[in-house]
Amino acid sequence: MSHTLPPLPYDYNALEPYISQEIMELHHKKHHQTYVNGLNAAEGSYAKAPTPKERIALQAAIKFNGGGHINHSLFWKNLAPAASESGYGSSAGWGGGVLKPGPLAEAIDRDFGSLDNMKKEFNAATIGIQGSGWGWLVLENNGRLAITTTPNQDPVINAVPLIGVDIWEHAFYLQYKNVKPDYLEAIWHVINFEEAQKRLVNKSSNL
Repeated sequence: MSHTLPPLPYDYNALEPYISQEIMELHHKKHHQTYVNGLNAAEGSYAKAPTPKERIALQAAIKFNGGGHINHSLFWKNLAPAASESGYGSSAGWGGGVLKPGPLAEAIDRDFGSLDNMKKEFNAATIGIQGSGWGWLVLENNGRLAITTTPNQDPVINAVPLIGVDIWEHAFYLQYKNVKPDYLEAIWHVINFEEAQKRLVNKSSNL
């Protein structure tokens, strides 16, 4: 079964001014589509490979493109139009950047002391990535929240990813140039905490 590019749950311009329409279109239509194409090609070649050596040679491509597809599929759901923009989420109290009282807020307070502390720790860890990668807030097997990072397109394997932030240059450079701290400060305005709470409660990202 072939993998396909998932549609965004909002318009390409819905995350402005924090993430521009130009970035979203390139990121989704070009970069994510490239990972989907690469994964389909690698899995197709793997299925036809006649020897273990040839199958082993394809594993790096499957890991890279498969991780890119998984991570970006999580990332799009991780984001939502800012609550202050166009009244998004006003009826239910949710929206990008809004963390309502509930299981996620309680877990963040328990394990980090406050939402602001969690953001600071998350941003510091993510800025510290050498080269390209992802910053994650995860639910560990012991039931605690933790911040971790993965290089390149490696997905989170031994925990449930609640929030992931892409720190590859294609995610921010057109708007924020090489100033990663500005990008990381801005993205919290469009983080979908409602989706993160669902993943926490279900103990699954469904990917």
